[in-house]
Amino acid sequence: MPATQRPLPLAVIAALLCSLPGLASAQELRVHPYLQLAHPDSVRVLWETVGEADAAVEWGPTDALGEVAFGDSAPGTDGGVHHDVALTGLDPATRYYYRVGSGEDASALLDFVTPALPSAEAPLRLVAMSDMQRDGAHPDVFRQVVEDGVLPFLAAEASDDLPGELDAVLIPGDLVTNGWNHEEWADTFFTPARALMGRVPTYPVLGNHEADTDFYFDYFALPDNGTAGYEEHWWFHDVGNLRIVGLDSNAGYTTQAQLEWLEETLAGACAEASIDFVLAQLHHPFKSELWLPGENLWTGQVLARLEEFSTTCGKPSVHLFGHTHGYSRGQSRDHQHLWVNVATAGGRIDGWGEYAQADYPEFVTSQSEYGFVVMETEAGDAPTLRLRRVSRGSPALPRDNEVRDEVRIAVGDPPPARPVALSPRDGERADPIAALLVASAFDDPDGDAHGSSHFQVSADCDAWEEPLWESWRQARNEYYGEDRQAGDDLADEVARELPPGEALCWRVRYRDAGLTWSEWSEPAAFTTALNQVTSDLLSDGGAEDELSGWDAAAGELRRVEAGDCAGVGPWAGSWVFALGGACEPTEYTEVSRELSLALWTSQVDDGDTEVRVRAMARSDGDGAPGVALVALGEDGAELASEVAVRGMDPSWTEIEVALPMPPGTRRVRVVLSSGDGPDAPAGVGWLDEVDVRLAMLEEAPAPAPEPEVEGCAGCTTAPGRGGVAGLALLVLAASARRRRTG
Repeated sequence: MPATQRPLPLAVIAALLCSLPGLASAQELRVHPYLQLAHPDSVRVLWETVGEADAAVEWGPTDALGEVAFGDSAPGTDGGVHHDVALTGLDPATRYYYRVGSGEDASALLDFVTPALPSAEAPLRLVAMSDMQRDGAHPDVFRQVVEDGVLPFLAAEASDDLPGELDAVLIPGDLVTNGWNHEEWADTFFTPARALMGRVPTYPVLGNHEADTDFYFDYFALPDNGTAGYEEHWWFHDVGNLRIVGLDSNAGYTTQAQLEWLEETLAGACAEASIDFVLAQLHHPFKSELWLPGENLWTGQVLARLEEFSTTCGKPSVHLFGHTHGYSRGQSRDHQHLWVNVATAGGRIDGWGEYAQADYPEFVTSQSEYGFVVMETEAGDAPTLRLRRVSRGSPALPRDNEVRDEVRIAVGDPPPARPVALSPRDGERADPIAALLVASAFDDPDGDAHGSSHFQVSADCDAWEEPLWESWRQARNEYYGEDRQAGDDLADEVARELPPGEALCWRVRYRDAGLTWSEWSEPAAFTTALNQVTSDLLSDGGAEDELSGWDAAAGELRRVEAGDCAGVGPWAGSWVFALGGACEPTEYTEVSRELSLALWTSQVDDGDTEVRVRAMARSDGDGAPGVALVALGEDGAELASEVAVRGMDPSWTEIEVALPMPPGTRRVRVVLSSGDGPDAPAGVGWLDEVDVRLAMLEEAPAPAPEPEVEGCAGCTTAPGRGGVAGLALLVLAASARRRRTG
């Protein structure tokens, strides 16, 4: 919208304001003034009145104002009048004051600071939040996020000079509950954010709740540099060393045209020397741990283009989203790219166990809470971007601006030291059923923490495009309220079910917390024994099917659905076995099931076979769930047994037990129990992913002496934290080991 402005003497301004019909008469502000499209030399001021009024803004470099600018007024979709005035000819990095209206009908006197020129390489700070649509049970959350969250957090950390401390507010969708309801825009979005949006420019994108209505386009003045005919659906805006890209992930707009425009926009950011980072925002997630139904495959196409940009251009990128009502942060495995769900700022929280959910390897944390995200960039010779999640908690567990997640990425971040593949190596033999790979300790030249490890096994030491097996583990994996990676040093990994009797190679690389990978280690050659393993004999050990086939010696085996017991989520799927009670302790439980080995009688009678059980276990503190094995002969006589291995940890822990099968064994009894017996303290234990297999073993040779590893002073093929390293790994005896997971 065109606008003009000029400096005038104060007396002339006063006379002019009194002579303007719209300003001389009462002007009822429906939406108080807010800022859009800030440039080093201009900014847009928008507001809405109930009736007709002139689009005029008093402004100036001091609170005395002294200048007036005029713009456009237009009737809105439902009776309001929208005003849009551009203040131009401004100086970069300069504070200005303004107000709209006059006399008793004037808005408050507000101030803003124009962006610095890119050449100034000034630091930036932004706030991102989304999904502030009102929850009827907790209708005041968005106001609290702004007034008790964003404003005091910035004041405590920096100063109470809001325009001087904050450069922009980003909102990836769902600003209101019903985009067709005119009253909601003023009452539930603009009014709660008034103290923020009148002093700091805001850049939203469309969510599904906006419903693509005219109200959204009436209220916002966004860049018109998108594809012709789709203006304000997708756009970009540069602030300092950051390119902000707004996208529309709603049905009807997920087009090839938008993707082609994105490719051109990213190419432009790559060529622009002043841009160090790209930050894209759109509403729908590609993956969502808290709410699988909200996922959007088209967002995956956006993600792929951002990943390619960051890798080919060397500039890190971020995509912000919402839709799922909770915070999540992850990263791409092979690219310096962050995934961040910045919700929820008002919408009803998506709880654990409430919907279909999944523990994706990309995410390091998902938090079922209210909050907002603060992002800061530094320019110069070593540009950095820091992102922090500030939590407001939940109705059940309030938090007062607690920083619950933080990550820092940098352009040109030096990589970690190249790791060394310690064991197995030099042709050593490993158990194909469970081969323990052990690497050297993590080392980073600039002190970054260990972020993740990537292990691969290949049939060819020179070909890694299609590895036989690989694992990517991150240092943190907060899922369902607990960190499933706590205590893991990421320096070893168990490669399961490799081909037996073959010559193979393995390698590893380390990533620091800033998303920079080391070089791959030199490949280490090893061979696998002729050990073989059957498929899972139990088949329904995930508790996903109705219970059947279990004989109870005491108590009753139960299955619990996700969300039924507060704080307990299945390790995988939607159901979990509960022993000693369902959600509350009731009685000692012991159940068993017998499995036939009739298909493998010759192997069993030849010796060198064992039954192995792996399961995920967790305890409420007293109910220690366990697994035991009993070998049975043709007549049902007990030939051998292994005492129960128990999971004592209150978080999910992998437990493993193995029992050699004596010749003549025809059946094996699998026993699940909730503790050491009826006289032990009552408690609840949970088991998930119970897996039972028969292993046919090749006799392992004696281990060779442990040599020093060339190029790694002091390194040997000594055992790692997670188990025993050696020529053959037969470690599934009665001991518990925390499972590493991404």
